[in-house]
Amino acid sequence: MYGLLVLVAIALIFFADWEQIGESFFNVEIMRDMFPEVVTIAARNTIVYTALAFALGMIWALALALMKLSSVRPYRWFAMGYIELFRGLPALITIILVGFGLPLAFGWRIPGGTLGKGAIGLGIVAAAYMAETIRAGIQAVPRGQMEAARSLGMSPGTAMTYIILPQAFRIIIPPLTNELVLLIKDTSLLFVLGSTPQSKELTKFARDVMAAKVNATPLTVVAVMYLIITLPLTYLVRRLERKAEAEKR
Repeated sequence: MYGLLVLVAIALIFFADWEQIGESFFNVEIMRDMFPEVVTIAARNTIVYTALAFALGMIWALALALMKLSSVRPYRWFAMGYIELFRGLPALITIILVGFGLPLAFGWRIPGGTLGKGAIGLGIVAAAYMAETIRAGIQAVPRGQMEAARSLGMSPGTAMTYIILPQAFRIIIPPLTNELVLLIKDTSLLFVLGSTPQSKELTKFARDVMAAKVNATPLTVVAVMYLIITLPLTYLVRRLERKAEAEKR
């Protein structure tokens, strides 16, 4: 493998058309023209879409996780059906369903335009994945914790709220952060909803500039912007995982 990598590197150095690569992917003039809008509009919208979708998804995921752990069968069946359905469907289908299917079928008007439709669509999908993460975190808390809380006179709901959930969320912070990173990248699917100049996220912004300039440099700029947003989060995940492993020892 090392020998193959060396051969590939040598081939790139000596045979690649670096002038054409630079013109196509690293055009300084096009990069300059993309600022500050790529930050003040595109990156800002990507973060806003992600934050809203994550908040909505987290609230709904918590409800789904508790329903799946419930002793009431209809709650469990509903939660299991929802989770399997939206984990099985492509996120793009769900976004289109929320953005166009429901308004056409029922006449529902989702407030907020692309922001509202995008946040709800992504939140619905994220909830299905986060629900399983939260459920696993709750089940990872030793049973003795609930039994001790009940022996002190706490109701099941109070014990879950003040004893079980705080411990569960400490366990699941790393996987939830991973879900947040995936959600950031899934905002690139929101282009199907259409957008105004002020509501474009990073990928849609790059596509429009690339079409106007007939050049791939916008993809390079947007890739760097995604890395600036996601790398600190992935670093945080590694730190949290190491901390959790240290606490187990």
